[in-house]
Amino acid sequence: MPLKPEQVKTIAQARKIVEERGLTHVKVGVFDGDAILRGKYMSKAKFLSALEGGFGFCDVVLGWDSHDQLFDNVKYTGWHTAYPDAFARILPDTCRELPMEDNNLFFLSEFVDKAERICPRGNLRRVLDRAAKMGFDVYSALEFEFFMFDETPESVREKGYKNLTPMTPGWFGYSVIRNSVWSELYRDILDMCERMRMPIEGLHTETGPGVLEAALTVDKALEAADRAALFKTFMKVLAQKRGLMATFMAKWSNSWPGQSGHIHISLKGKDGKAVFHDPRKEHRMSDRMRWFVGGQQALMPELLAMVSPTVNSYSRLIPGFWAPTNATWGVENRTCALRVIPGSEKSQRVEYRIAAADCNPYTALAAAIGSGLYGIENKIEPTEAIVGNSYDQKHPAKLDLPATLWDAAQRLKKSKAARELFGDDFVEHHAATREWEEREFRKAITDWELQRYFEII
Repeated sequence: MPLKPEQVKTIAQARKIVEERGLTHVKVGVFDGDAILRGKYMSKAKFLSALEGGFGFCDVVLGWDSHDQLFDNVKYTGWHTAYPDAFARILPDTCRELPMEDNNLFFLSEFVDKAERICPRGNLRRVLDRAAKMGFDVYSALEFEFFMFDETPESVREKGYKNLTPMTPGWFGYSVIRNSVWSELYRDILDMCERMRMPIEGLHTETGPGVLEAALTVDKALEAADRAALFKTFMKVLAQKRGLMATFMAKWSNSWPGQSGHIHISLKGKDGKAVFHDPRKEHRMSDRMRWFVGGQQALMPELLAMVSPTVNSYSRLIPGFWAPTNATWGVENRTCALRVIPGSEKSQRVEYRIAAADCNPYTALAAAIGSGLYGIENKIEPTEAIVGNSYDQKHPAKLDLPATLWDAAQRLKKSKAARELFGDDFVEHHAATREWEEREFRKAITDWELQRYFEII
């Protein structure tokens, strides 16, 4: 029987499926620091060779921002290194169908050697290696809210990103009317995600014009990150092929809630049993779950630049719009940054709610998991759980979160825990790229400034 993409695990199987399909070219890609998929079509001969020995990919993709502007403040690459190739390995077990490209295939790649130290996927893999040495398998699922617009890349530019037309109007969360009228689009989304091995557990409208929420199915954390990053990419592709646009900005308008990218995490021991569940304890939280939450809470202010990576991220973190404003935790409490979800051995987990839809899934997961492991290693106790509305309560100063991306980058650079968890190279590089992002923002003259100062000041 011909191989299916999900059956491909080895180099030999990757070679076999390409031969079976008679492909002349294969699509390969690697995610950069902003979780933007950079890639190309590779000839069959080149692809088969790269399966064995890797291939060169210009390291500028680790040295520029989301608009291809070159960083001037990073050590890894730049004019001072002349932008050589970095080597990448093709990952056979990431083989996926490309439903919108006949029977073509896609393979993810990952940087190696020196570039691996700052590669977001490599960083997450190192965190998961740490978990494995502690005796844990990490499981995760991400859920994204994203707005859909009846626009094109050309029309949004012609309009200056103003007065955009949402796919549907008004506040209408969980609407059966909306998902019935747009059932063909919903079916396209569900079908694409099934065929690309990033299945959706739930898909519904959220509250706001044209906003959807997709909850991806749980899996081991590295696969969950791959699914999340690919979902963001190919959801945009599908939308544009349908004459629409999807945005995963943290907040595109002050009139509507921001867009979350919540992360659900649980641990299993090597015996397959749930680590977080203890029916004898309060809220069925085992000691290790309590310490995991304690570590996440304690390090959240230091690691926020890894979770909220854009200037726009901080526009979402305001009271009353379903986004946390302090490093708080509670049981089934959606006003907190960490929501403990008690349940059965199978369902007990923690939801890391600080993340928005603009997050890099690899980097955000590394922060959320790494800080929890740090909590277990150091037996960090969390504060008392928040009961009621966290926004209306006063919290200790140590739970305050950085208010800007620049401040978050400074906290990250100074964090001894971050350097222990992720290494100096990753911390220095990521913090520098976030400083660059803030500096680019400071060059802009906003509509708010013009409206406020043009005539009166």
